[in-house]
Parts: sequence; C-alpha cells; structure tokens
Amino acid sequence: MSGHSKWATIKRKKGAIDAKRGKIFTKIGREIMVAVKAGGPDPASNAKLRDVLAKAKANNMPNDTINRSIKRASGEDGAKEFIEMVYEGYGPSGIAVMVETLSDNKNRIAGDLRHYFDKYGGNLGQTGCVGFMFEHKGLIVIEKTDSIDEDTLMMDALDCGADDFNVEDECFEIITSPAEFSSVREALEEKGYTFEQAELTYIPTTTTELTDEEDIKKMNKLIEMLEENDDVQNVYHTWEMPEEEEED
Repeated sequence: MSGHSKWATIKRKKGAIDAKRGKIFTKIGREIMVAVKAGGPDPASNAKLRDVLAKAKANNMPNDTINRSIKRASGEDGAKEFIEMVYEGYGPSGIAVMVETLSDNKNRIAGDLRHYFDKYGGNLGQTGCVGFMFEHKGLIVIEKTDSIDEDTLMMDALDCGADDFNVEDECFEIITSPAEFSSVREALEEKGYTFEQAELTYIPTTTTELTDEEDIKKMNKLIEMLEENDDVQNVYHTWEMPEEEEED
C-alpha cells in the first residue's frame, strides 16, 4: 500500500535501556499490573491484558516473570499503585517529545522529567502542546522470513481490519486504529504470525532534522536519560534521526 508509517525514520533510539533486558521486563511488568488492576487477571476477559501479554511475548519475557506480575497486581504479594501519565514537551530546536509514564509518585516523575528537559536544551510543556503532532496508532511489526509471503500477509492484515501495510528492509509494518488494534493482532496471531513488536504507539505526522552537532548531542542525551528512568515507559519524538542513529 502507498504511504508510510514514518516509524522507520522516527523510532526512538535504541540505547542502553534496550540492552538491559531486566529493565524492559520491569517496565512491561508495570503495564501488566496496571492492566490487571483495571480489568482483572484473566486475559480471556481483559483485552488490555491480552495486548500487554502480546508485547511481553514479543520481548521474550519469561512466563514466570509474567505470572509474578499478574499475582502482584491481584494482591497476592502486595503491589504499588501505578498511575498512567503522558507528558509533553520540546527538545532542542523545538523537537516535539511525548513521554508515557507509569509511576507511583507523580511529583517525583514530574520533577525528573523537568530536570532532563531543562538540562538538555528543552522544556516540559503543558498537556496538549505537542500531542496534535502525533497520531495514536496500533503498530504490529513482523520480521521478514522466507516463510512469509508479502502479498498474503498484506491481504491477511487488511482483511483483519488494518489501516495500512508497509514494507521495510527487514520487516513488515501493520498499522491499525487504536480501536481495531486488539482484534487485528489477535486475528493475525490466530493465523500463525509472530510479532517483533505489537503495541499502541504515537506516530508523528511530520518530522524534523537536526543539523547542529550540539543539538544532536543534547537530543540523544535527552532520549537516553528519559528511557533510563524506571518510571518512563515510552518516548516518542519528531526528530528524524540520521541512519547511523537508527542502527543501534
């Protein structure tokens, strides 16, 4: 199909956080706990939990770690109450940044984020200041293999309700509306497809290049500091990162 999700050019830098599997599992574990608190521990009757479990599976999260998170959220081990919040701000040269957080201390995370933005040439803004520059979408990424026929996958995705289908160098991207994400993911899973990534995300409607070396350095550091914070789940931005940055 025509068009592009822009994901390949704006996906957040794969930094130290992605090298530390335990940190990733901790973040997904929090998402599991929030989903269980909201809709119960049974995936059959909790669509949000099913989505998070699919994300956990795509990240090779061990079953015992998943089950432990579900038990904690069910009250068996005593669990903290995490609050979902989205912060918006600007990086160097006005790059739009959205930060999804899960924290048990709203004042702490707000203070941390404000410090990061101020230190690296940006500022934390008000709710809505950059949100209009992103589209909330479901993203399903499937690795290219000899066993997957591109045309068949595209037709399967569209028949299941996907909005768009993109072909990248090493993967296929399937874009859905937030409302259709769960049903599309589950339908494709039933057809035997496995996912490299499957989650709701924010995709910018436009991207901006940075040419000043100091701005590039500050933007890289801002993203790194945000992603290393335990309370931060995801970071989205409008920076069109150069190819060498995307390869990490």
